[in-house]
Amino acid sequence: MEKQELIEMERLFDKLYPICRSITGDGLRNSLNILSTYMPLEILSFKTGEKVLNWEIPQEWLIRDAWIKDEYGKKILDFKESSLHVINYSEPINKEFTLEELASYIHTKPNLPNAIPYVTSYYKKRWGFCMEHSKLTELKPGKYYAFINSEFRDGELNLGHAFIDGNSSKEILISSYICHPSMANNELSGPMVLAFLYNRILKWEKRNFKYRFVINPETIGSIAYLSRYGSDLMQNMYSGIVLTCLGGDVCLNYKESRRGDSPIDKITNHLFNHDTPKGFIREFTPVHGSDERQYCSPGFNLPVGQFARLVYGSYKEYHTSLDNKELMGIENLIKSLDEIELILKANEYNGYYINLYPYGEIKLDQYGLYPDMNGPLASKYSNNVNISGRQELNYILMILNYSDGEHTLLDIADKCKCCILDLIDIVDKLKRKGVLEGPYFEKRSLKI
Repeated sequence: MEKQELIEMERLFDKLYPICRSITGDGLRNSLNILSTYMPLEILSFKTGEKVLNWEIPQEWLIRDAWIKDEYGKKILDFKESSLHVINYSEPINKEFTLEELASYIHTKPNLPNAIPYVTSYYKKRWGFCMEHSKLTELKPGKYYAFINSEFRDGELNLGHAFIDGNSSKEILISSYICHPSMANNELSGPMVLAFLYNRILKWEKRNFKYRFVINPETIGSIAYLSRYGSDLMQNMYSGIVLTCLGGDVCLNYKESRRGDSPIDKITNHLFNHDTPKGFIREFTPVHGSDERQYCSPGFNLPVGQFARLVYGSYKEYHTSLDNKELMGIENLIKSLDEIELILKANEYNGYYINLYPYGEIKLDQYGLYPDMNGPLASKYSNNVNISGRQELNYILMILNYSDGEHTLLDIADKCKCCILDLIDIVDKLKRKGVLEGPYFEKRSLKI
């Protein structure tokens, strides 16, 4: 399974990486259309000038070509070689400059002399170029010609969403963004993992939640989405995650929701504490991050956290041309996919359970849940090779005693001093035997 996913991820990356994307326009639409072949995205549109909360949808940006030539007609910079060479949303220019004049319109990263930086100016008209600092320092004084063939036009902003049904109306939001040009970890890792996560969850035998997947241009896209669907999310969301920067050969990171106590906050903290998987927790902050800042804005205050791996701003290649496939690593996306799926599966089980025979201890042997001899419990009574028969019996007794509609499975795991994953097979067994029901995602009363 993973080998085929690795091949498919490689193909998807190679399709998406060359596209010049922005927060609007053909590059964004083309990217969403490609992702729609991996999951059934419904493409939504918001017209130029449309008010979305405190924002307004900007004009579309169209760029056809851009370059800088020296006085001999030699190109020293070419947009067709890298879409990062032009400030994203640059207005058109066709003018001659001296090197001294032109240099003020050229952005470089001196501490990474061989990297092209990524620079944007979405909401203020300007123009400019980006190039390697090492190449800028090699330029000789003289005349240079700057050319950007771009256009602003009334159009629309696009984003996509898709749904997978579950056994309840409660939703898990899984959101990512696609709006940057050719970068890997900071751009493509999130929507790629999201698309493959959609197909993983679709294959689950059962789902307790409905899953909502959203892919949008960062910030303005999630604001537009909230302007249309914010009330639905506030009514139906159980918990949510934003996916970003999921490449890199480092441990998974989780940024908590603004609330700090959302279901995904709790389950991820618990699993990280048990090193299943290994990971680190970051506190919520609105100062930097991705679309969780919009979902967690005080008016909505939705229970949305964020998963990352090689976290934005923490690596020197961030927002440069050196953020490439080699840095990201397709195999690291598979690892993120595996670990996030595991966390979501654990979240599916972390509800309130009801012991159907709560008065006195259940006579377990009549359900095949207790050995018929009083002596050491053999491991054959456990389905989990990592749990002894005695330990499984202890867990059964703890689960049944605390399945009172007041304690979640995570509460019970903490009382057992074990990982919630150790209890999942046992819960399934108790349900099959007809002594337990759940999970419910609000407190319940015991049945009389």
